[in-house]
Amino acid sequence: MVRMLIGLLIVLSNALGLIVAALVLGDRMELSASAFIVAVVVFTVVYAIAQPFLTQMAMTKVPALRGGVALIATLVALLITAAVSDGLSITGVTTWILATLIVWVVSLIGALLLPLVLVKKAVEERRD
Repeated sequence: MVRMLIGLLIVLSNALGLIVAALVLGDRMELSASAFIVAVVVFTVVYAIAQPFLTQMAMTKVPALRGGVALIATLVALLITAAVSDGLSITGVTTWILATLIVWVVSLIGALLLPLVLVKKAVEERRD
């Protein structure tokens, strides 16, 4: 049950990150509503596979890159999602960099704050 909840939180955080990036970057990053779920699922699966792989590579080959692994995994996930899905398109190098940063930051904040909100809600419900 806990693992499923954590997985759901990760998917929600990634979805929120993609939405915020698309809103902030406007025409330079398009995320269609019809393909949104596919884009979120592809992004989440690619990120889940790329992040541990890149972490292992960084630890053995280039330890200095360990801190940037999440950013690199986010970029890889965006690249593959844009290539595989018709629902995500990003134009321009600057937009790719900004999209990576926005999705990473919002997903990180979401992954940190969503559990707190849910725990607070659960505690309040138990008190009542």
